Amino acid sequence: MSRALILLLDSFGCGNAPDAAAFGDTGADTLLHIAQACAQGLCNTDERQGALHMPHLDALGLGLAAHASSGILPPGFLGAPATGAYGCASEISPGKDTPSGHWEIAGAPADFAFGYFPAVTPAIPDDLVAALVKQAGLPGVIGRTHASGTQIIEELGDEHVRSSKPILYTSVDSVLQIAAHEEAFGRDRLYALCEIARRLCDPLHIGRIIARPFLGNSAQTYKRTPYRKDYSMPPPEGSIFDRAAEDGRAIFSIGKIGDIFAHRNTGTEIKGRDDMDLFSKTLEALKTLPDGGFLFANYVDLDTDFGHRRNVAGYAAGLERFDARMPELLSALQPGDLCLFTADHGNDPTWAGTDHTRENVPVLAFGPSIKPRALGRRNSFADMGASVARHLDLRATAQGHAWQEDQ
Repeated sequence: MSRALILLLDSFGCGNAPDAAAFGDTGADTLLHIAQACAQGLCNTDERQGALHMPHLDALGLGLAAHASSGILPPGFLGAPATGAYGCASEISPGKDTPSGHWEIAGAPADFAFGYFPAVTPAIPDDLVAALVKQAGLPGVIGRTHASGTQIIEELGDEHVRSSKPILYTSVDSVLQIAAHEEAFGRDRLYALCEIARRLCDPLHIGRIIARPFLGNSAQTYKRTPYRKDYSMPPPEGSIFDRAAEDGRAIFSIGKIGDIFAHRNTGTEIKGRDDMDLFSKTLEALKTLPDGGFLFANYVDLDTDFGHRRNVAGYAAGLERFDARMPELLSALQPGDLCLFTADHGNDPTWAGTDHTRENVPVLAFGPSIKPRALGRRNSFADMGASVARHLDLRATAQGHAWQEDQ
């Protein structure tokens, strides 16, 4: 038996998905456009200079995976023979959301479209608000609009503290976010409120309810705290988590994986301050992951800090920081281990707006015993979960074609 890991760089797409036009994303390509901007000197900062430098992931096949997706080798990538298996994958789930991407990677694609709140004010409907106010015993709510989380607490924080009315807001994602002051309103009270909102939003297929606690005593000092908590819709049955749990395997969930899978069969859940802290905790977990165990890690900073904020230079620097730590991971892998590197959707920081982009994602499969090969373009993210199940000798996931079975 052996171990398996999935390392997911949130939003790191690598080129136009076949159905990108249906999402208004024709031409979006997160990796290529960042690499082009770096090559043109547009991402030079005190932290980084010049071409995008990701030699370790490139050696594993990242440049070739991008070429398989778009037909273009990104500037700064060698395209030399890879040391791992490489390819790309297209999503079949009807969306470009974090939950749908992760669920499909785990081998259980969503068979429904997520619901969204319209870009009008008020965006949160009256009947939902009325039910939330009644069931939670609230004096009312404020906000109810599409907004930046940091801006809306600056604008409405004083009113919230004075009135004890929580701040409701949303975005282009399938999400309802609720912000409240940790001391004036109470963090546990906020969590309880979000649990009520989760039940009320289930019929609307809203992907996530997010608790956004903050502290401070003025618009100038209000700041979100690290105690964010996500309440996701339950994932479809038959994921790699379900298969590993039913066979009694050890499971580690790093970052927000537990939240995304509604804490169902997600084993030991480990949080961290940021991507680099989470990477260190991934390495620590790997030291204790036993034979037959499964680890799934999400690194979210690229999406939240740079993709949605259309910060190309910041995204490039984040990629290079991650790549620089890959040798630590490679040295920690044991014979028989399978490690997958991938993403859940795109978030091209050169694209219009602030939304995710419908893209293919890279698929790199490596480990001491993994032979280099081209995996081609996989027709579903679910092939990854199916391949992990096959590697771990588990029952097949709900969907997906394991590449070990390719003819």
